[in-house]
Amino acid sequence: MKKAVIILIASLLLGGVYFASSQKSPDSAGPASAAVTDDTCRSCHKSETTQFGKTNHAHIQSSGKAALSCESCHGPGKAHVDAEEEAHGDDAKTALANKLIFSFQGNSKENSDRCQSCHITGKLQQGFNHSEHAAQGVSCNTCHSAHLVRESKDPSKGELQTTQAQFFQIISGPDDMRWLRNSLLKSPQPQLCYTCHGTVQAQFALPVHHRVPEGSMKCTDCHNTHGTPNAFNLVRTVSETCTQCHVEKHGPFVYEHPAGKIEGCVTCHNPHGSVNRMMLVRREGRELCLQCHTGFRGQAAVPHGRLSFQTSGECVRCHVAIHGSNFDPFLLR
Repeated sequence: MKKAVIILIASLLLGGVYFASSQKSPDSAGPASAAVTDDTCRSCHKSETTQFGKTNHAHIQSSGKAALSCESCHGPGKAHVDAEEEAHGDDAKTALANKLIFSFQGNSKENSDRCQSCHITGKLQQGFNHSEHAAQGVSCNTCHSAHLVRESKDPSKGELQTTQAQFFQIISGPDDMRWLRNSLLKSPQPQLCYTCHGTVQAQFALPVHHRVPEGSMKCTDCHNTHGTPNAFNLVRTVSETCTQCHVEKHGPFVYEHPAGKIEGCVTCHNPHGSVNRMMLVRREGRELCLQCHTGFRGQAAVPHGRLSFQTSGECVRCHVAIHGSNFDPFLLR
């Protein structure tokens, strides 16, 4: 009998809870339940919404759904809007209201996860979570901007520029057009990459370099900034990346140069820049060869002098097919 009474009381309590919950209005679920339109955001963030309207994001439609809106990236904004209206210009209340919406001020993973909710299936982006940039705390919004709004800069600080960049001025049009046509990057390459890679910028200022400062090439021609399984985030293996342009060095050759085959072109060349001809890592070619060829036919650490060949000459005077040959195992021709 006592057990039946307990069951009856429990049933009445559960029924009351169910009845109370069934009487709630849709709006009572929480202040963030109702969607906020982009027009509401525009009332405070006019510059951002204007710039966003220029991008493909504002016109993308998938599976019959409407185009992306502010809430697609920043999350529900009802609580933020209500708090801003109640703040009435009070700085302390405004600061609290700004915390009620995602403003890409979190850690790098939180910021990148927002972008990768869509940008995850592309071949260029799918390896980002395992890339060096992600490991160093670089997020998508570090380099990209969904709505580019320029901040005022102090002109007294100036900006470091190489001589080549000043001499070869390539007109790319208004910054908005550059931003829209180049993956929504905040700044053009290589200036954007130089903000972190200052040592590489110094190498490109050396006398012999690839034509990156002049605008003939850009960093992403060789590197995939979102990460690859290759060394240095190269788009392909070391040699394959170089031979995209230097096709005459590609081969295949019957007789390969082992150094290039194993470690790639960077064994002998510094791809960013050098004070030496051909961007060699050593000033004298024969000294470069002797890094590997420490002895030849029993002779120690010097070029061979057989058959009256001078011992102070360059190796490539005879071994002209230094990248590979189809005729001679010693790369003589």
